[in-house]
Amino acid sequence: MSNWISRNRQNGFFLALPTILWIGIFFVVPLLIVLIVSFMTRTTGGLPELPFTIEHYERTLGIFSIILWRSIGLAALTTVICLIIGYPLAFFISTRSNYTFRQLCLFLVILPFWTNFLIRTYAWRILLGEEGTINSFLISLGLIAEPMQLLNTQFAVLVGLVYGFLPFMVLPIYASVERFDFKFVDAANDLGANDVRTFLRVVLPLTLPGVLAGMALVFIPSVGAFVTPDLLGGTKGLMIGNLINNQFGGSGNMPLGSALSVVMMVVVMVSLVVYVFANRQERDS
Repeated sequence: MSNWISRNRQNGFFLALPTILWIGIFFVVPLLIVLIVSFMTRTTGGLPELPFTIEHYERTLGIFSIILWRSIGLAALTTVICLIIGYPLAFFISTRSNYTFRQLCLFLVILPFWTNFLIRTYAWRILLGEEGTINSFLISLGLIAEPMQLLNTQFAVLVGLVYGFLPFMVLPIYASVERFDFKFVDAANDLGANDVRTFLRVVLPLTLPGVLAGMALVFIPSVGAFVTPDLLGGTKGLMIGNLINNQFGGSGNMPLGSALSVVMMVVVMVSLVVYVFANRQERDS
């Protein structure tokens, strides 16, 4: 029996070996390189050299901390807005009795993925521009006398992030509500609970796995977003992803860009740990 188990373990290891090598070569090694470079000194051309220093981390957590906190704040606000919009939408879709209607709604939710994200972001530039659709519409209604500054603002970045990542909130919540047994709602009502109490004590806890998954799927890519802040925010919507990109181009600062990357990865890892811990607490309860 022990020989059979040992043979199976060896076979499993050899089967997993290509994946282990792939992850090691193309994921672990580049991360180690970025970590090492982040502690090196910048040359005149922006390349790394010895000796080691923590100067770039001091700048990241000092002068550039405002951009880091802006990125975290915009990502958190994006997550909250997506949750406020996505939960009722997912609940509405999943509770429809008509199967064809549900499939049509899900199709409309995932339809934007059929178009390149870059093209969709450029479309928002047209909508939010000074001579764009929104300003032209408001002027034609007489609500404003001159175009508003919508493009190249943090508001434009927020709109773009919510638009881009809303489906990632809707789909996990839809899956949770789809599995929810509404007999629990009837039981809560029979026990005297009103609609608000039933939602807070029954519906929300039982659909919380989908909510947590949606929040993780929205927050993590939002905090490191690059295309949306670059095209819609300009200098006023600068986020950490754009700052990292600037350090690796031209005569930038590769060690500083590496330090920023490491800090951003730490933020992502912390959010993942929070998600795993919250999900485990929810399962245990």
